[in-house]
Amino acid sequence: MDISSQEIEAIVRKVIAGINPATNVTPDIPAIKSPKYTGDNGVFERVEEAVEAAWKAQRDWVTNYKVEDRHRIVEAIRRCGRDHVEEWSHLIVEETQMGRYEDKVEKHLAVINKTPGPECLTTEAISGDAGLMIEEYAPFGVIGSITPTTNPTETMIHNTISMISGGNSIVFNVHPRAKRVCAECLQALHKAIVDAGGPANLITMLREPTMDTVDMLTSNPKVRLMTGTGGMGMVNALLRSGKKCIGAGAGNPPVIVDETADVELAARKIYEGASFDNNILCFAEKEVFVVSPNYEGFIHNIQKQGAYLLNNSQVEALVKICLEPNKNQSGYEVNKKWVGKNAALILAQIGVQVEDSCRLAVCEVPADHPFVLVEQMMPVLPIVRCSTFEEAMEKAVIAEQGNRHTSSIFSKDVDHMTRFARLIETTIYVKNSCTKAGVGIGGEGHCTMTIAGPTGEGITNAKSFCRRRRCMLAEGGLRII
Repeated sequence: MDISSQEIEAIVRKVIAGINPATNVTPDIPAIKSPKYTGDNGVFERVEEAVEAAWKAQRDWVTNYKVEDRHRIVEAIRRCGRDHVEEWSHLIVEETQMGRYEDKVEKHLAVINKTPGPECLTTEAISGDAGLMIEEYAPFGVIGSITPTTNPTETMIHNTISMISGGNSIVFNVHPRAKRVCAECLQALHKAIVDAGGPANLITMLREPTMDTVDMLTSNPKVRLMTGTGGMGMVNALLRSGKKCIGAGAGNPPVIVDETADVELAARKIYEGASFDNNILCFAEKEVFVVSPNYEGFIHNIQKQGAYLLNNSQVEALVKICLEPNKNQSGYEVNKKWVGKNAALILAQIGVQVEDSCRLAVCEVPADHPFVLVEQMMPVLPIVRCSTFEEAMEKAVIAEQGNRHTSSIFSKDVDHMTRFARLIETTIYVKNSCTKAGVGIGGEGHCTMTIAGPTGEGITNAKSFCRRRRCMLAEGGLRII
């Protein structure tokens, strides 16, 4: 049964009054103060207020709630997410102008249903002649979480389930281009937590997120851990902060289709993955290296799936639309105006009219083409012909640029699969399916939208956001043998 601060105070006063019935004088009892910072269902104007409220909530969370309470409240979050999934998917497309509604629904359902809760926080024990040792997963405390515009509420839901399952509270600094939908999502999740009996302000966010608020969040001494999902510039900035950091950085995932591959399967799965949510996912297929014996068959089959094959002049025209010179004038960077836009809309800019059912444009280019080396995050997929499997591996490693994020291969040769895995060293490695299967979207295993490649936590879950603590009972205590 939940009892408010006011009810507790009234009970205490009655008890003390009853101790001295002769005078029936109620002593002067200091009032039990409500939290100073209440916010707007978790949404705050100032960093200090958001952190302070989250800090108080986290102390309450670990002091007064059991693990079974965490299970109950996580289930309330899942129910809330399912109730709002269509609404939030529409709002993301409307606010960010990126991606596809139906794919965002699928992403939401994956993180809602397949992000592990407290059940993954297993205790490890060793019993021996020298005593009993247990190691458990303990919270860091307040976590600062920076979320992207590409998966705004999906990341918020995943991080909320994972982080509070580990006993933490969270202050979100969301991407400014998704602040409205994130505020609606956080307020709904906040209400679900409170309605299920959890503490207010276990999750908070800044109403007006900026880079300044990121710096203030990072420097606040009550924030014990920082997490960031986005580009490597952001991740590197967090790493320089001096705090423990979990960073999910950039990708540019290459795919190899070798000479033994089932080209029909490869074309179908690559089309599905590279066009999913207009390719804004960091783990989506970004370039394909096809070994020569299967090259023509692959081109034919991916067109059968619905891809539009660009000719050389159209490729040149599209480079001028989708890319722009970088600041050093030494190469290209993506034109953010076209990130996550539908293929039909992008193609219309160069005079190509296709139905919206065409979800992907493909082009035949050399391995040093900017479409191969620049992570576009739009449904334009470069395809490179390679003479041998060894050449495909070499060029794929160059294209991946050491991000060690995601890669995949279509092959029936186990030796090829093994060699490429060892060479590419990516956090996610998928064989004979689209790369989204590697994060549990159409594949086995739990789901995440925080893929911590740079800092090594990988496919994050509640364990990732916890400290390992050891407790030792010496002299053979509790042993029965």
